[in-house]
Parts: sequence; C-alpha cells; structure tokens
Amino acid sequence: MKIKEKQSSYSAVMAMEREKHRYPKRQSAAARMILKLASAPEMRATGFSFTQEGMEKLGRDEPCLILMNHSSFTDLQITSTLFSDRQYHIVCTNDGFVGKNALMRWIGCIPTRKFEADPLLVKDLRCALVELGSSVIMFPEASYSFDGSETPLPESLGKLIRMLNVSVVTVRARGSFLRDPLYNNLQKRNVSVSAHVKYLLSPGDTKEKSAQEINGILAGEFRYDHFREQHELGIRITEPFRADGLHRVLYKCPVCGCEGRMLGEGTVIRCLECGGAWELGEDGVLKDSPYPYVTDWYRWERQQVRSEILRGTYRMEADVDIRILRDMKAVYLVGEGRLVHDCSGFHLTGCGGELEYSQSPKASYSLYADYFWYEIGDMISIGDHKAQYYCFPKDQSSAIVAKARLACEEMYSISRGRKGEIR
Repeated sequence: MKIKEKQSSYSAVMAMEREKHRYPKRQSAAARMILKLASAPEMRATGFSFTQEGMEKLGRDEPCLILMNHSSFTDLQITSTLFSDRQYHIVCTNDGFVGKNALMRWIGCIPTRKFEADPLLVKDLRCALVELGSSVIMFPEASYSFDGSETPLPESLGKLIRMLNVSVVTVRARGSFLRDPLYNNLQKRNVSVSAHVKYLLSPGDTKEKSAQEINGILAGEFRYDHFREQHELGIRITEPFRADGLHRVLYKCPVCGCEGRMLGEGTVIRCLECGGAWELGEDGVLKDSPYPYVTDWYRWERQQVRSEILRGTYRMEADVDIRILRDMKAVYLVGEGRLVHDCSGFHLTGCGGELEYSQSPKASYSLYADYFWYEIGDMISIGDHKAQYYCFPKDQSSAIVAKARLACEEMYSISRGRKGEIR
C-alpha cells in the first residue's frame, strides 16, 4: 500500500490550513458488508476461526469498546469479519486518511495521532458511542508489534474506560503476526489465523474499579509472545524467507555487541562484523543462539538501551529525508535534515534552517516507528498538534528505528521513576 506524496517547501506546508475536525458519521450496513467481502479472501486463505467467551452478556445493539492486540494488517480484516453484524467505528492513525479521507470516514474510521494526547479523539469516541450508538474498535498498543510481544499500553486507558462507561470487549488474535510480521518485507507465510473474543468488563465493573485496577486487568489480557507460542503449539513456518529483514528487530550482535551490522536473509540472521550466524528454525527457535526466541533477544536489546540511558551515553543521529503531515490531501516531502535522539529527547533540524523541532522524553510513552512505511522506507515519526514529521534515515545502519523506539519507551519509563525490572 502506498501513500499520496507531494513535494513542497517547509514554509509553504506550514502555511497551509489544517484539516478541520469532523465528528464521526453513522456507519452503513453496506459499508460493513463491503469490508467483510473485501476481507473474505484473506480469511479463507488463513482458515480463520474464532471462539467467544461471555458475549451473551452484551446486547445485540449495545455499543461497547472493543480492544484488540495489533500485529499486522490482517487484524483489520479480522474485525471486519467478526463485527459485520453490528455498527462499529474504528480508530486509525491519521496518515491512513491521506488521499482517501471521504472513503475512510464512510467506512467508519476515526483519525487520531499516534502516541500523542488528542482531546478531539475523546469527543469522537463519545459521539460514536453515545450519539450514534456505535461500538468502537481500538488497538490500544497503537503500533504493530516489532518482535512478536506486547507493546506498552497508555496509562490513560483505564481513565478513558471509566469515563466512557460502556462494556469492554477484548479480541486476542493468534497467527496474524506469524503470518505477516512487520519486519518481513510484506511477505506472507502460510499460517492459520484465529481470534478469541471476550466480554471483559461491564459498565458496572468500570464504575466500581479504579483506573489503575482496569489498567492491571488489561495488562494481563495484552501479554503475549508469538514466537514462544509458535514453538509451544508446534506451528511450523517453512517459508525460505522467514528471516528476511529480521535485522530490523535484532540489530545488535549478542557476541561482539556491534550494532547495525546484522543481516537477516533467507532463514538466517548473521553478524557481518564477527561472522556469527543463527538460523531461525521452522519452529520459531533461533538455533544455537544465546537467546532462543526473537522476543528474548529483543528484551536483551532493551536492557542494553536502558543501561546506555542510565549511563548518559545513549545517542542516535542521522541524516534524514523529511515528510510532513499537515492535512489529509498528501504527505509533503519538504527536504532533508538531521535527526538527533539522546537522553534529552529528539531534536530535528533541516529544510535550509527553517525547521527546528524538539521533543522531550516525557512527551510520549512510545514512538511511532515503522518498517517500510507505505513502501517508502523505515521511518521515525515525531511531532505535535502543529505538524507530524516523518523522518527516513538515509543510512539505516546509523539510525535503527527499533532502537529509537526502545530508547523512547525506556526514557519515558525512567522519567516516571520506574526502576523495576524491564518487561
């Protein structure tokens, strides 16, 4: 999938009128049917099945908040299949509306900015749930999982649920990550996909429980390790490209400690510096590796990043191509710049001296970072309500987006006084 782009100057883009806020509109049965039909080929290809728990407690037309783990685009096709018999709106990142704003709103999508406080989103949720009587689907992790394990949930989620005062349903997808992991260059594997739909909380429950208690319940529901699960369930992935792009996640060699010199290719990930090589087996285990699962290796990388931050030595800097999202007509390529990320946060300069933007470590609990974003390249996004900046490192080995995301999460955690074990 690609995105509409235009070339412009930084000053011209920043002078553009911002997109005006529009409340959600009622979703039609026709839109739901089209989405279901469009998803049917993928659902057939994956042998999709689902189970339910406690869903008899939810009224047929009762609006609810549906929370789902997020691994790949397949998740959207799952929701289109599961909830075609009830009106729903789905919260999506605002760049998904570029060039197709009217269509996205017609099918029931609500735009928002990832990892930023967005007061308009709360108004939109209230409108959908109360005024339109529609359910709302959210992916509270906000971004696809990089390594096949859960990503942080916003602390504000429990407070939001108490405020909305509706039933909460969770959807746990299995197989969607293994079929189409983000790192694997859009190459799909032959893996079955399923989902478990669970009635989690009633409106009464959300009133009685504190926001912290609700967050604790959700943390338990959003805990998973897809590679470990693959091994334990005996799921075989035989495709010869299963390690392609794995260096995007496993960027640091566990033997020599070199970063940006890993290469995932075919079924093997290797270090181009010291020659270490490990095969990603059909069972999801990294053979002869110090870390048998990708998730274990990624957790070790997180520990290494946290140590750098605590020592004050963490720093990433790179020359980048800069695109800006200002409205829903296009993303605007405004020029080149320099992105620096250190213990003081992000600092972006460029566009002939016109652009200078800084972002504190306390600004966000995670980072919008992506691999092969809209088929352009690996990307780091920062910004605020004025503009979102999409930064594409010219040299991927000098600016590893996975490390930047880990560092952002750990800096936020440290700034909040969390000194316990790394998850």
